[in-house]
Amino acid sequence: MTGALPLDVGVGRRTRPLGPQAVEVAAGREAVFDVIARPYLGRATRALREKVVVLERGSDLVLAAHRTPVAGGRLTATTVETVKFTRPERVDFRLVRGPVPAVTETFTLIGRSGGTQLVYEGRLGTDLWRVGQWWGGLVAPRWEAAVADSLAAIRLEAERGASSTQ
Repeated sequence: MTGALPLDVGVGRRTRPLGPQAVEVAAGREAVFDVIARPYLGRATRALREKVVVLERGSDLVLAAHRTPVAGGRLTATTVETVKFTRPERVDFRLVRGPVPAVTETFTLIGRSGGTQLVYEGRLGTDLWRVGQWWGGLVAPRWEAAVADSLAAIRLEAERGASSTQ
């Protein structure tokens, strides 16, 4: 489950949805976008540098390694993903290497009165018919839990920044 041995045989591909998950953030859309983009396009905090390593950077697309503790913190899953930024409304992720052969994800930022709705949706693909479907059933809940943690952290950071500028 660490992604160290990716298996992409392209046979018997099955996909399943990830999400949707949504959080309301009491901060403007630009501020929320900046919080999401900062570890990729700017300077990451020390805590984020332990989780995200940018391997290649362009103006609106990066290749990044993401480290996530698994197995109660005994192992670390490392995924490599492209991250595409469309300011200020969306951030798209596409898995390059990980515990499954295919994942696409989108964070959509919707401006609301008094804040932003941050919506996450994705698709997870596995190979080898039922075996892959079983594996996807193990991976998807952990993947979605990691996303939920990220959404909560983004919300906290964006709201903290919004309250300090008021």
